[in-house]
Amino acid sequence: MFYGFLQHLFRLIFYVIFRARVYGRENIPVEGAVILAANHASNIDPPLMASLIDRPVSYMAKIELFENPIFGAAIRRCHAFPVKRGASDRGAIKAAVNILKEGRILGLFPEGTRSKTGELQKAEAGVALIAAMTGAPIVPVAILNSHRIFSNGGLIPQLRIMYGAPIMFHGDRKSKEELDAFSEEIMAHIARMKDELVKK
Repeated sequence: MFYGFLQHLFRLIFYVIFRARVYGRENIPVEGAVILAANHASNIDPPLMASLIDRPVSYMAKIELFENPIFGAAIRRCHAFPVKRGASDRGAIKAAVNILKEGRILGLFPEGTRSKTGELQKAEAGVALIAAMTGAPIVPVAILNSHRIFSNGGLIPQLRIMYGAPIMFHGDRKSKEELDAFSEEIMAHIARMKDELVKK
């Protein structure tokens, strides 16, 4: 109930205040494991990506956010789980794999950190590795204008988001070169979709 309440609240905020326009929701499978892989430019990206679709989304969140017991409990109820940034966190990877094994949706940001300018950054290997370990399809997601929310001279930007067609990893998960190539492929899809959003 808590997740559903917040989902509807954020959906209202995004549609009414930010005049959100959404494309490609039909590309998200109605059931089964899915990874949503999006560009990341604002703290508002996770609720934006999750609230505008019908299925619940689980996220990795930096462990510092769980230090506040009230806020930590709230985001746990929103299906978030902690990750230690700047290090290989096997516990977080295991939690992510288990979410997908249960046939749920996992939201990830391949760049690993926010882009203050909105420009795409180089992807880290984590998303490709989790996809390779689980066989889950990746739905690339492009988010436009979220970086302008708190730096737009007081103007409220129109948010646009596009969910792309699913892609799969078919290589050798032990090959760093193939994982890196797949990471670049994910970002290339996101880049093309961002260009489409600019034109809409």
